[in-house]
Amino acid sequence: METGRTIIFPGKLQGCLGILALLVFLMLSGPLAAQHARPYPGPIFDAHLHYNVEAVEPYPVAKVLGMMKEAGVAAVLANSRPNDGTKALAESDDTLAKSGVQVIPFVRLYRNRDDYTNWFRDPTIYQMLESELAAGTAAGEYRGVGEFHLYQSQDANGPIARQIMQLAQARNLVILAHVDDAAIEMLYAHAPKARIIWAHSGISGVSASRVAELLVKYPTLVGELSYRPGLTGGNGLLSPEWKQLLLSHPERFCLGSDTWTNGRWAAYAEIMAGYRVWLGDLPVAIARKIAWENAARLFGLP
Repeated sequence: METGRTIIFPGKLQGCLGILALLVFLMLSGPLAAQHARPYPGPIFDAHLHYNVEAVEPYPVAKVLGMMKEAGVAAVLANSRPNDGTKALAESDDTLAKSGVQVIPFVRLYRNRDDYTNWFRDPTIYQMLESELAAGTAAGEYRGVGEFHLYQSQDANGPIARQIMQLAQARNLVILAHVDDAAIEMLYAHAPKARIIWAHSGISGVSASRVAELLVKYPTLVGELSYRPGLTGGNGLLSPEWKQLLLSHPERFCLGSDTWTNGRWAAYAEIMAGYRVWLGDLPVAIARKIAWENAARLFGLP
């Protein structure tokens, strides 16, 4: 390792120090490095959680809320296919009180799997959204719309996407969007003051520099970090480019579990523990912002 100054030690001492330095270097640069960061111990806001129909039987409400509590998750952005799952989480008053988990309900645009690739051309989706918003949930009004997917950037320019973005801006609803960077620009063209949580901070591994560019351009954009290519290395700690990005924009990111399949529910504790490892490699104040404060501020939680 180059230090800029050479120190000569006599005989065996020099050899012993060389071996020790090599061992330390290997520990800090290899898979064991993650063990040397003290895991972040504070609360987590899960800002990308699904409670889809497939999860209801194997993971009943009381069980999933217990899993959240065990993982130190104090609030969740809940959305589901169909919206019955979100309502079930929101309606469990006694269980919520015992778990201490706050549920922030979102309207999802999907009644079934076909809606994933068709919602943006189906006028009944907008009608369903209006009906859900009017009805609300036992936890109160819906606070946002999504997660929705756009697999082709240009679909963000369709009339239904435009209507939804303008409705969200008018009603101060947050959008959770699984889209590419080009679609982010198109969505903001419809509603420049809308608040968007960008699922996975982009898809297809858009570069950290491009994410930074969009954060600067759109002050209400927040990056969510589940499934983020390049976020961490093999040691479970942040990659250099993403660590720099989080340090440069500490108030613009949040965490999520993205429990889109039951396999993600099975790994829920592991997912949150993994976040705690790399959060522990950040300054404490910044780790808390990303884990809790940024999402909490978005929804007015203390």
